[in-house]
Amino acid sequence: MAGRRWTRVLTDVRPLRVSAPYRRLFVGNTISQLGQQMTAVTVAVQVYALTDSSFAVGLLGIFGLVPLVGFGLYAGSIADAVDRRLLAIIASSGSWSVSLVLAAQAFLGNTHVWVIYLCIAVQAACFATSSPARNAMIPRLLPAELLPAAGALNAASFNLGFTVGPLLGAVLISWGGFEVAYTVDALTFTATLYALFRLPAMPPTPGSPRAGLRSVRDGLGFLRRSPNLRMTFVLDLCAMVFAHPRALFPALAYKVYGGGATTVGVLQAAPAVGALVAFVVSGWVSRVRLHGVAIVLSILVYGAAVGAVGLAPALWAGVLFLAVSGAADSVSSAFRNTVLQVAAPDELRGRLQGVFIVVVAGGPRAGDFLLGSVGEATTERLALVLGGLACIVGVLVAVAVQRSFLSYDARHPTP
Repeated sequence: MAGRRWTRVLTDVRPLRVSAPYRRLFVGNTISQLGQQMTAVTVAVQVYALTDSSFAVGLLGIFGLVPLVGFGLYAGSIADAVDRRLLAIIASSGSWSVSLVLAAQAFLGNTHVWVIYLCIAVQAACFATSSPARNAMIPRLLPAELLPAAGALNAASFNLGFTVGPLLGAVLISWGGFEVAYTVDALTFTATLYALFRLPAMPPTPGSPRAGLRSVRDGLGFLRRSPNLRMTFVLDLCAMVFAHPRALFPALAYKVYGGGATTVGVLQAAPAVGALVAFVVSGWVSRVRLHGVAIVLSILVYGAAVGAVGLAPALWAGVLFLAVSGAADSVSSAFRNTVLQVAAPDELRGRLQGVFIVVVAGGPRAGDFLLGSVGEATTERLALVLGGLACIVGVLVAVAVQRSFLSYDARHPTP
């Protein structure tokens, strides 16, 4: 009896058992995510070392945001019109090439921050192209009833990399410099390419429209007519634009906590540690029916936790609150992914995943710029408090405008 109770609480790993292609994709993405998060912390530390400015670190978000918006929407229409596997392979190869360039500029002793900004822009364009295709594949690899569990697994894959990657990146920076950290990223990224090559073909469904602006407009038109899907994007933007603390981590580590690169890695990893803890006990996710309520509550907790970081008296307290924020964001992500994958028809999944990538990846980059700018103009602590409050207010206003989202029922999914 006790064993059955634990089974209901612990992580549901059935997607990994029932689908070998999904399992390969999951493992490949997890390994490459480790390298990507090493690069994320390495880029932030390198830019801060070159400029001594949180604003300059925040600009990384802008250089990543613009290509994400431009390429994400159009790439989603391409993903609905061509073989999704082939598109993901081509775009991921581009991301791998950028990893090689970042390693090369570090080996050559680059001191021009614009080189790094340019690499981030190209990398964001490649990511915006590959991610809609990869995410739109998952509903073809798994039965619908396993998609919530797959959402939790995918969030765990991201957060495992987010936990180990920054810490390993900080260690590698201290041991061998920026060039070593970038080189390890380039090596680990080959795992994603291998997984993609092993997937079956993913041709477009019969009757899918040709890629183009009209196709993009059709996808956006469907989103306008889909209040529940639209609400998941709005709520995520409240969290990521107003209360994404990443751009403040270098300044917090060096100025507030008196640490260095290792402290940056600890701060970067803390949200992912909380997310992994939430993942371990995520067996309950598949049994929740009111996904809208779950999303709203988890984002409110996220905003409160980020604001509390600004009030934390010491490093350990800040790390604890960041872990809580990561756990809440992980829960929100699992349910938001499920709403998108279940409520959207297959012929539109690429385009809607394109919008999803613009929001999920673009929101944090806009948040980097916003909080980096506020931190530069005021203090890092005040920026965190204001960001957390803005997130909470934004969520409450959005729910007040569209109260029907709280009634979203997974048994009867409607976009």
